[in-house]
Amino acid sequence: MTSPGISALASPGGRLQGKVAVITGGASGIGASTARLFHENGAKVVIADIQDSLGQALADELGENASYIHCDVSNEDDISNLVDTAIVKHGKLDIMYNNAGVLDRPFSSILETTKWDLDLVVGVNLAGAFLGAKHAARVMIPQRKGCILFTASATTAIAGMASYAYTASKYGIVGLAKNLAAELGQYGIRVNCVSPFIVATPMSAPTEGDIPKVEAISSATGNLKGELLKAEGVAQAVLFLASDDANYASGLNVVLDGGFSIVNPTMMKAFKLVP
Repeated sequence: MTSPGISALASPGGRLQGKVAVITGGASGIGASTARLFHENGAKVVIADIQDSLGQALADELGENASYIHCDVSNEDDISNLVDTAIVKHGKLDIMYNNAGVLDRPFSSILETTKWDLDLVVGVNLAGAFLGAKHAARVMIPQRKGCILFTASATTAIAGMASYAYTASKYGIVGLAKNLAAELGQYGIRVNCVSPFIVATPMSAPTEGDIPKVEAISSATGNLKGELLKAEGVAQAVLFLASDDANYASGLNVVLDGGFSIVNPTMMKAFKLVP
């Protein structure tokens, strides 16, 4: 006889039935994949982005229980309005997924990094995550429940994978999440991060022709052969963290890198040279 817990976990839908979720950066990439998956699992989804055409098209595609709102996450008024709109529309907020982000460049030397790069990336990635969490907490604390999630990066687990500005912003998000988990646990609010390895999204692969190039790099450098991390795979991890299946998970940085960050490739290559 199958236990209720296993049965619920295996169910293809309904893991977020009746929950209200806001997703920033929800018009494309990981955010759009998550919006689709949340909606399939019964959530009422509010998609937030600055890409109005894409965001509205996705909301229209999903139909009932999906809506779009323009939101620049670096603007606190926009974030406050986003959360208030979700409350007015749905009466509560269960899940706040702070996913919006920008990339200054794939890699750079410290000597090439400008103050402008740092201000832009930290202003969107870290400040946007902070503001999203702040205003989500504002409405979740009186509810005494809720789930706040962030997209960080595998750069928080191993150095040398991205630019200085991007890496600094993602480390900041992990620190923010841990502080929030410590403070908000008393109100029944869970806080977690998901940190993906290389994923071909419109941010990392802005044209169709870039997608196979990025995926080839991910496949060649990845530790877990035969598998490729896609936006849909990240969304599955986010779904787990958002659902009641993860009801006691808080303060985590879930690194989705196929074991990349625990491997020393130089040492492994050296061992292969030994007869």
